[in-house]
Amino acid sequence: MLDLRGISSFTDFFVICSGTSEPHLKAIAGEIETRLREEDGVRAASVDGFPASQWIVLDYLQVIVHVFHRDKRAFYSLEDLWGDAPRVQWQTAGARSS
Repeated sequence: MLDLRGISSFTDFFVICSGTSEPHLKAIAGEIETRLREEDGVRAASVDGFPASQWIVLDYLQVIVHVFHRDKRAFYSLEDLWGDAPRVQWQTAGARSS
């Protein structure tokens, strides 16, 4: 996860993750959409790409989720492109403090 606050005018965070196949990408993106909708009542402002393109983008305005095939992730290297953005340690739901 990259913290883009202060260096981007269009979003606050990038979440970047990888899958190993087209069905895996579809499953990851679908699970993100389902959980955010069902657990938090949040819907993506837009979804672009599809598994065959090996890059799916879920735009939640303040957070943009990039779901890459691992080879495309290495090729586009968003972490390097946005190298001046601080990385944020991911926390699972169970790790959140109450």
